[in-house]
Parts: sequence; C-alpha cells; structure tokens
Amino acid sequence: MTGSDVPRPSKSSEGTPDTELLIIGAGPFGLALAAYSQHLGIPHRVVGRPMEFWHSNMPEGMYLRSACDWHLDPTGHATIERFLSERGQTSADVEPLSRAFYLAYTEWFRQQQKIDPLPMYVQQLDSVQPDDPDAHLFRATLEDGQSITARNVVLAVGFKYFKYEPQALLERLPAGRFSHTCDLVDFNSLAGKRVLILGGRQSAFEWAALLHEAGASAVHVSHRHDSPAFAAADWSWVEPLVEAMVDDPAWFRRLSLQEQQEVSHRLWAEGRLKVEPWLEPRVRRDSVHLWPRTELAASEELKDGTLRVTFHSGESVEIDHIVLATGYRVRLEQVPLLAAGNLLPQLLTHDGFPVLDEHFQTSVPGLYITSLAAGQAFGPFFGFTISVRTSARLIGQAVSDALKVHLQPTHSQEGAL
Repeated sequence: MTGSDVPRPSKSSEGTPDTELLIIGAGPFGLALAAYSQHLGIPHRVVGRPMEFWHSNMPEGMYLRSACDWHLDPTGHATIERFLSERGQTSADVEPLSRAFYLAYTEWFRQQQKIDPLPMYVQQLDSVQPDDPDAHLFRATLEDGQSITARNVVLAVGFKYFKYEPQALLERLPAGRFSHTCDLVDFNSLAGKRVLILGGRQSAFEWAALLHEAGASAVHVSHRHDSPAFAAADWSWVEPLVEAMVDDPAWFRRLSLQEQQEVSHRLWAEGRLKVEPWLEPRVRRDSVHLWPRTELAASEELKDGTLRVTFHSGESVEIDHIVLATGYRVRLEQVPLLAAGNLLPQLLTHDGFPVLDEHFQTSVPGLYITSLAAGQAFGPFFGFTISVRTSARLIGQAVSDALKVHLQPTHSQEGAL
C-alpha cells in the first residue's frame, strides 16, 4: 500500500486536506520519513525528484565516507545488509561505498517501500489560514500549477539551497571563473587546465583527485589550516548518540553551549582533521600541489585569460579556474518555496536556522523541518545520512499523535452516534 492509498479519515469537504502529511523532498530524509509514515498508516504524499541532489550535484566516481553499517529504514528491514545479500555481495566487495552504490541502494529502498514521489518542485508553500494557528492547513503550489493541501508538511530539502560562497571571497574573484563543488560535477571541460581549489576538507581533496583523473594539468589545494591527515575517520560514537535521541530528543539542546561546542568540535575534527586514506595515492601526484596555511588575498585576470592568484603570504599561482570547496550554511530564507509564500514571517529562526521543538516542528504548527537545517536544534549529525531514521521516527510519531487527536470525535459528534 502506498502513501496515497492509505485511507483518509471521513470529513466534511470544507477544509478537507488532500493528504494529512506532505513530504517535500525525496532525498534520504524524505524517503525514510515516507517509509515510516507508511508503517504508521499516516496518509501522506511525497513531492520531489528521488535523490536529485546526489544525481545532479555529486560527481560520478566519488565515494562516501561511511561503511555499510547504516541504512535508511526506520523499521530495520530494508537495510544495506539485505540489499547486499540480494546482490550476492558482502561489505568487503563494496567498501568504500561509491556514489553509484549509494544511489543503487536508495533506489532499491524506494522500490521496496513502494514510495512513488511526484517528481516536481514545490514552487510556493502557504498557510491557508495564516490568522488561525489552531486550524492550520497548508497549500503547496507545484511547478505545473497544481496544488496540494495538507494538514502537516515536512521540509526535507537537504543541502540544495544552502551552498556557501563567502561574500568576502567572492569580492576577490572575477565573475564566471569559479564554481562551487556542488555545481562542478563534470570535469571534462577542465582537462588540460590548471585549477585552484579553496578548502581543506574531504570534498576539496576528493575533487582534487577527480580533477587530476579527468586530465587537469595542475591542481592546487589551498586551505587556512594544516593539511588534514590521510586517516580513517572514527564515526563509531555518532550512531549511538543519534539513535538515543529517539527516546531523548532534547539531549543536544540541554547541553551547555560549551558542551555543544565540544560535541560539534569532535565531529568537526573527524571530518576536517582527517580525509579518507584511500584518497592519499590519488592525491600524492606531481600535478597536485597542497598549499596549507594559505588564504587567497587577490586575483587578477591577465591579458591571455590566465588568472593570477596571490595568497596572503605573497606567493602566487597562475590558473584557469577556481573551485570553492566552502561547504554549506543554512539560511532558511534561501529556500525558494518559503520565500515565495507567506510562512517566512511566521517562522522563528536563529542565525538562519529554524527554531524547532523536540519533534522537528517549527513555530508554525504542523510545519516540520529536518536534515541539515535541523542541525542547530539537534546537533551537527543531521547533516549526515546517519540521522535519517531518528528524524523519521520523531516526526512520524508526532504527526501520528496529532492525527489521532484530530480524529477524536467531538462531544456533539459523540451525541449523534
């Protein structure tokens, strides 16, 4: 039974939503929630192109930093182990996990769970009764002009709208001569070219390897800190913390600011001070040059089209293109469907993040936000797929409980029975 097949409660036509739960986004967080909503019997619909960001904004040939010890299924059935078993493979056959394997698993998961998203964008999300928070209903307007109304909405839009390009850096770069990593996934145009990558985390080094393998004549990697070590990251402590949040969702927010920073720094250290050891032989090449403890000070375009980039140290390199491996930063106002609708003025935010309750609900009743944008309230783990099951279970249970309350008969209805 798919989400759209789940029976809806019998209600009068006035104010009747098309679905109880609308999930916007069909990436890992959206797919996991759809599976759990189906498990709980919540009438729901999913709008979004399945795993679009990974198809369109991550390059072929890249690898994940995780092994096979995670999966998307909140009920624990459609696991990677089961996927491997059906393919006659073991974890040793597929680790490190490639982008291709990840996409194959998520597609298998989607089919196993019979999740059939409507492959469109939501262009605008509005509250139908903005002046009556107790009678909340949302209208999502799709790119083809159709609309879907729902009593509850979950935004699981992932990273797409949050790419970070520091303004101070942009002011030093010539227009049209740089790309963010999420926009540079086809390296063929840079074969024979000289490329500078600004950044010092896994993506900077992986893009360096991929550019070299695509035929770039020189790749420079500049970062303000020491170069990270080529060493396996230890993520073993993360899953127990995230799983425990199902029973104690306020764990992270109860920590003092110093304690939160210590947790974030521990995760940062694994992600920033190390890059995966399988990258080392791909980066230790004569044509790949590391520039630790450097920062771009200026750039100029020469008459022949060459870019001369100067670092604060006074050293300079001549290149053809710049890649910004500068990551992502949440700014809720950058989500187009919110910017176009009437919900932003009602949403409480802090430093660009939504203010969320213990079940990912925003200050607008019935509107939930998960994935990267939940990181301030629930911890930095929510920028990683390891958190999808916890997210799905907490949101699913909250929506299920709200639905039960909504379906309780009123006294007048009881008297008429």
